[in-house]
Amino acid sequence: MNSLHVVFDWDGTLSFIRAGWGEVMLRQWLEFLPPAPGESAEAREAMAHREIWALNGRPSIHQMERLGGLVAERGGTPWHPDRYQDDFQERLGRLIRERMDSIGQGIRPADHYLVRGARAFLGRFQAAGATLHIVSGTPRPAVSAEVDCLGVRGFFGERIHGPTGLTDTSFHKRHAIREIIDAHGLDPARALVSFGDGAVEIAETKAAGGRAVAVAADEAHWHSGRWDESKRLRLTEAGADYAIPDYHEPDAVWSWLGGHP
Repeated sequence: MNSLHVVFDWDGTLSFIRAGWGEVMLRQWLEFLPPAPGESAEAREAMAHREIWALNGRPSIHQMERLGGLVAERGGTPWHPDRYQDDFQERLGRLIRERMDSIGQGIRPADHYLVRGARAFLGRFQAAGATLHIVSGTPRPAVSAEVDCLGVRGFFGERIHGPTGLTDTSFHKRHAIREIIDAHGLDPARALVSFGDGAVEIAETKAAGGRAVAVAADEAHWHSGRWDESKRLRLTEAGADYAIPDYHEPDAVWSWLGGHP
């Protein structure tokens, strides 16, 4: 596995530091979205949920742009996307700070906020000689701070790819994956595999010719080993070759990847 390059999404794939971001964003959207004529509260919530998750894996500024577009379509006066972004980040930031502080104060161990089995799984790849990368739609400085907080810097070094900031709309996982392939002269079919819980990284890895593993952890029940069935279906439809609920039982994954190190 010395030539294998492994790409991990961050939020929901390795880290639970931001778990619940979707619910935070959904509450925000429901505060700003005017109802369509004759639309029930349930239908409006279901629509907002679909729109948010359709853009999962891309920087959240794209979801804020979509929110503004929907507000305008429904006869409202939208804010600039940057203002929606500031509002969302303030809501989410309170949750993130509480969790990171709980680690720093010794209230929670770092592994509480890692997907089950992730640390040992990363170590197994590292011991086998694979090169590990993070490709995330979350701004790189924030991911970098969370990587340090959770104590997994040694697996990734500076191989963290993401937007430069909250309003960076130029970043795309497609480009980041292509840069990894080109920089290392990879044959994607043999040397590239990605792990992700968003349709974007799954689809872009497949489009680049690599293999993609869906990580469909139930973020409502951390460390339970349960599947998020809606996530598994969405990622399978995006083209995932293999699916896992977490990293707790790695042998089958390792066999699928081509053998034990």
